[in-house]
Amino acid sequence: MNAPALFIAHGSPMLAIEDDAYAAFLTRLGASWRDAAQKPRAVVVFTAHWTTRHPAVSMTDGPYETIHDFYGFPEALYEVTYPARGSKAVAERVRTSLAAAGFPVSVDPARGLDHGAWVVLRRLFPAADVPVVQASVVPGYAPEQLFRIGEALRPLRREGVLLIGSGGTVHNLMSLRWTEAEEAEAWAVAFDDWLLEKTIRRDVAALFDYRRTAPHALRAVPTPEHLAPYWIALGAGLPDQTPEVLYRDYQYGSLSLLAVAF
Repeated sequence: MNAPALFIAHGSPMLAIEDDAYAAFLTRLGASWRDAAQKPRAVVVFTAHWTTRHPAVSMTDGPYETIHDFYGFPEALYEVTYPARGSKAVAERVRTSLAAAGFPVSVDPARGLDHGAWVVLRRLFPAADVPVVQASVVPGYAPEQLFRIGEALRPLRREGVLLIGSGGTVHNLMSLRWTEAEEAEAWAVAFDDWLLEKTIRRDVAALFDYRRTAPHALRAVPTPEHLAPYWIALGAGLPDQTPEVLYRDYQYGSLSLLAVAF
C-alpha cells in the first residue's frame, strides 16, 4: 500500500463528539482504509498543538494518555479517551529519516496524544486499532524547512505509513464568530483560495513567501503553528501528482475546515 499524505484541519475539539458534516466526512474517509488491504501500517501525525524548537517524536509501544488540552467545553468532551498504541519501530524510522536529512530530533517516551491528533484520529479510526506516532511542529522553522521534513518522510508512504499534518490554514481565534452561523468571511475564503491555487500549481516559491504575497496572510495566520503541518504534508506528497481538495468549509465564520490529499 502506498499510503497518502494528508493535511486535515482539526477544527474545534467538539469534532470529537459532534456529528456534523465534517465529522461524517472524516468517518467516511477513515472507512475507506479499514479493510485489511487498505489499513495503514501506522499513522504519523504532526500536530499544531505540540510545538518544539526542533522536531520531536513520541516513542512508545504502549497506549497513549489522552490529553485534554483545552478549556471551557462541555464535560462530556473531557471524558473522551482515545487509547491508541504507539510504535517504537515506526518512531525510530521517523527519527532516523529526519536525522539523515540533517534535522536534530528528540524522542519523548511520555508524551500523550493532544487534541490536534486524537480528535481527528478518533473519527478516522474509531477503534484505535492503528499504531500512532505523534510528531511536533517547529513554528520557528521557515516553510521551506517544514517542507523538507515532509520530503524526508515521503519514503515511509511506500511502507504503508499514513502521514497527516493536523492544523488549520485559517486559524485566528480572535476573529471567530462563536454564536453566529453565517457564511464564511470573505478574507478567510480569499486566503484559502490563494493557498489552494498556488498548491495545485506547485508554485512553492510563492507558497513559501505567503506572508508577503498571500491576501490577508497576517489575519489568517497570526501565528505559524497551525499552518506548519500544511507545509509538512505538502513536502510528503508526490511531486508528480496534483493535490486533491477532499473537503472545504468554515466554522464560526473563519475557522477553516480544509482537508487536502497530496
